[in-house]
Amino acid sequence: MSDRVDVLVVGAGLSGIGAAYRLQTECPGKSYLILEGRDVSGGTWDLFRYPGVRSDSDMFTLGYPFRPWRQPKAIASGETILRYVRDTADRYGITAKIRFGRRVVSAHWSTEDASWTVRTANGEEYSCSFLYLCTGYYRYSGGYDADFPGREEFAGRIVHPQQWPDDLDHAGKRIVVIGSGATAVTLVPALAETAGHVTMVQRSPSYMITLSGGEAGGREMSPAAARLIRSRNVVATSLLYQASRRWPDKVAGYLRRQVAQQLPADVPLDPHFTPRYHPWDQRLCVVPDGDLFAALRAGRASVVTGVIDSFIPKGVRLTDGTEIEADIIVTATGLSMVALGEIAVEVDGQSIETGKLNVYKGMMFSGVPNLAWCVGYINASWTLRADLTSRYVCRLLNYIDRHHIEITTPTPPPGRPKADEPLMALSSGYVRRAAAILPRQGARRPWKMVNNYLIDMPAMLLGRINDGHVRFARRKVTV
Repeated sequence: MSDRVDVLVVGAGLSGIGAAYRLQTECPGKSYLILEGRDVSGGTWDLFRYPGVRSDSDMFTLGYPFRPWRQPKAIASGETILRYVRDTADRYGITAKIRFGRRVVSAHWSTEDASWTVRTANGEEYSCSFLYLCTGYYRYSGGYDADFPGREEFAGRIVHPQQWPDDLDHAGKRIVVIGSGATAVTLVPALAETAGHVTMVQRSPSYMITLSGGEAGGREMSPAAARLIRSRNVVATSLLYQASRRWPDKVAGYLRRQVAQQLPADVPLDPHFTPRYHPWDQRLCVVPDGDLFAALRAGRASVVTGVIDSFIPKGVRLTDGTEIEADIIVTATGLSMVALGEIAVEVDGQSIETGKLNVYKGMMFSGVPNLAWCVGYINASWTLRADLTSRYVCRLLNYIDRHHIEITTPTPPPGRPKADEPLMALSSGYVRRAAAILPRQGARRPWKMVNNYLIDMPAMLLGRINDGHVRFARRKVTV
């Protein structure tokens, strides 16, 4: 006998807690549980423990709209965000709905029963009418660690940011951080505060933008003021992204000039801060209050651009023969992406291949009934999109209740071209590596994600549920 609820949420991180709030306020008649694979809540913000871990989006938009971020510090530490997420869960009675240590390994849909049966790694079974996956899209068990030759020869310690050891003492040490993405940009200034020296070794640079880490005044603000700042930041982020796509050369020039003004005289813009791609082909790296550049100017950190040939006993060697000595090497080489939380999904006994799915409204999939996957924006705060998805799920659940429907399955209209565009329009390595397993999207909505909150908000909150792209049914009886 399995535990039965109306809605089963998988994941108790930022998205899962937000989903639970929406379910209990907008679908108060629905029962739900959250299954969390780890022994604590918080998701990303509990998992990552590396020095300096912080948001790379402002908290006014990354925070929940139903509980506005009111602190003056807009770029918050991971510890602060974790406390905010857990306090939210406690405040709204959500923590009691979480079952920890339940890693979901499989989910089986039965059309005959109009029900999902979910199994966990510890052998428990749960069933539900609707399955909502708030698992994010990267592998929690470990990040991507490039296979550099000579790793076994290095005499020091090698660590990956996703598995930062509690006993690592980096004070006074020479550290090499491999990478140029958001994690490396965060780590370098944080480590440089106490390390002997930190060298960021990058194959190619990323676009960076310096933003203020906080709002003027330094005091907790009113909910109204927080919402106003949130709206301002939504618009500003959207405008920057749209400008980057329309006038990439002009935006690239602006970003490079901003960086150049903050570099010390002995650190040239080219090649260290001149990317080979257009802005927003990969995510921009936020540098709060210019802390990375301050570390470079102080001489506590340096940057080297080149290709690593191998690790050597005393550090790393580049293909041009340059050797960089290190006591610790940090491989900030990225994430490993997964689809649907690595859950084995079956529909009426047929295994689902995630790489062949067509995504509907950025959250559901062709041929997969009563299931949604919560995925945030690639070009703005995760929560902006995640909250829209949760609110749409609630609208959908209320719609099928009103019309006495049991099954809702996204179905492309006859003659519509097969979706064959990548789910995420980024050239980042972690996206390219996962291309074969990620669902595909089409050329037009609702089978295409526009990644624009100002367009998505009215569509998700006010658009028709029965839009001609979804098949509604009772058990074996089409409505």
